[in-house]
Amino acid sequence: MKHVEAHRTHRTGWLRAAVLGANDGIVSTSSLVLGVAAAGASPQAILVAGVAGLVAGAMSMAAGEYVSVSSQADTERADLAREREELDTRPEHEHAELSAIYVRRGLDADLAAKVATQLMRHDALGAHARDELGISETLSARPVQAALASAGTFAVGAALPLLVAVLVPTSMVLWAVSGSSLLFLALLGALAARVGGAPVMLATWRVTFWGALAMALTGGVGALFGVAA
Repeated sequence: MKHVEAHRTHRTGWLRAAVLGANDGIVSTSSLVLGVAAAGASPQAILVAGVAGLVAGAMSMAAGEYVSVSSQADTERADLAREREELDTRPEHEHAELSAIYVRRGLDADLAAKVATQLMRHDALGAHARDELGISETLSARPVQAALASAGTFAVGAALPLLVAVLVPTSMVLWAVSGSSLLFLALLGALAARVGGAPVMLATWRVTFWGALAMALTGGVGALFGVAA
């Protein structure tokens, strides 16, 4: 029987990293550009600050994602190693543990024991990883994938407000960058929601609101120090 349901759970790993990277790229770079521009910096200084923010941010995102997801992967490997040892040394206990899980999910005790027996006969470690530890092939940690997705989308997101800042006159940088960045954030929220199957309006509003708040605060700081100077 052909499976026709279009689930999107398998996308959560790379989609989370991609959305985080693109969102951070747009927000941090536009905020940086707005802060520097509000302080009265020259076009060259704005460009240098934006490019430096793009490179530093992309590397930081890649390193952060790789380290954090690697830590998750290390934990998963340690749990699987412990589970493998327990299956070798205490198979009866592990069978009872798996049966109890199925009972809590609604099966009667006899059926739960039979299901546990058959699943452990087929793939004992896989059954315990999935049902006891919550580890599956679909949701397992992939550090390199997360790092590349996060860094790449950060660079793309950061390039958008930076390109706007380069193309418009200096007198229009504040309005052009802030307005275009809000548009980019709204499009990102809508796209991420569509790919992930989430409500589009809610995701769009959430991303745009927090991006606008970050840009407003950074621009205000830049204006304050620019006046003070």
